[in-house]
Amino acid sequence: MLELKNEKVAIPLVLFAGILWSFGPLVVRYIDQPELVPWQYLLGRGITIFLILNIYLYFEEGITFYKNYKKIGLSGLIGGIGLGIAMISFIWSITNTTAAVTLLCLAAMPFITAFLGFLFLNERISINVWISIIIATIGICIIAFGNFSESSLFGLIFGIASATGFSIFSVSLRWRKDTPKFTTVALAGLFCAIISIIILVETDSNLISTSLNQGLFSIHGTLVCVGLILYSIGSRTIQAAELTLLSLTEVIGGIFWVWIPILGINEVPSNNTIIGGFLIFIAIIYYSLIIKNNRRFIALN
Repeated sequence: MLELKNEKVAIPLVLFAGILWSFGPLVVRYIDQPELVPWQYLLGRGITIFLILNIYLYFEEGITFYKNYKKIGLSGLIGGIGLGIAMISFIWSITNTTAAVTLLCLAAMPFITAFLGFLFLNERISINVWISIIIATIGICIIAFGNFSESSLFGLIFGIASATGFSIFSVSLRWRKDTPKFTTVALAGLFCAIISIIILVETDSNLISTSLNQGLFSIHGTLVCVGLILYSIGSRTIQAAELTLLSLTEVIGGIFWVWIPILGINEVPSNNTIIGGFLIFIAIIYYSLIIKNNRRFIALN
């Protein structure tokens, strides 16, 4: 992998990765009736992620890249399934609530990761991190109070489930640090594709959607992969605290793209979402000021 030792180059690279990921909700909003084709979306996106990452690994490591799959182990399987569940939950969330609610749930991921690390890896949580978790939880509760309709609450729950899935992925990598990350993500894409095929066949549904939708499914998968590659290259020379702040570009950008009228969506966040989101941002900034050494993996939706 390309090694960057200059932080002035690495920071823009990670920022650009977050910006690429931020276009994901906009792509989903352009899908024709996405609530009717979630499994076709997951199939198309999953195959795209699996293929692109394996092609990248081939050029990076040569023909022996397939040996990474032998190194996955239990941690990789758990991480891949967790990430696959996160990808599945993401589409159910964003098609049942606003992009802002989904993204703000994902923004709470570092706190969920810290809590899971505490439960399963015996990682110590300081008082300051508990304060961040409490602030973020209050923010999510405020958002929930503003989304009482059945579909919106359904979307909020799946948004939290998606963040939890990403956190399981992060914790699995902490559990066994030599787990091949790209291979685990490729496995998650394959997991989504297989589950989607099974469900589509069982329900006697079409495996593919319209040509427009299929193109958008692939575009979203490509954004995920390219962003992941750039992020991985840049993150090697950036402290965890800075990574946490830089990851906000995904959340802020995602909310902005679906709101700006010129792009044709004009999805305005509710007052509760703005207030709750502000508290989550405060929690993240506070969190970034107190963590020093732990590397954080940001959302890969």
